[in-house]
Amino acid sequence: MAATASVFTIGHVARMLGEDEDWLHEISIDMESEDGRLHVYGVGEDGVTAFTRDGIENLQQIIADQRAAGHARTSSDSRNKSPAVLTGG
Repeated sequence: MAATASVFTIGHVARMLGEDEDWLHEISIDMESEDGRLHVYGVGEDGVTAFTRDGIENLQQIIADQRAAGHARTSSDSRNKSPAVLTGG
């Protein structure tokens, strides 16, 4: 397994995926660091949630599971945008 070289803030991931940031926070709350969800301190007053590349993949699976169960909330400003695809390594 390769070392983590970068992380993506939850706001950035929400924009990438075209999802509501608060909803992503809610559905990712049970993810652990082993799942790719981290908390970064020194950004803002309380820090910020961030995801590794693997964490984004895990989050996308949770989103798919939530949608299959009929639970989804998208950002109103992202309804006409295509979600970004995360590539590279």
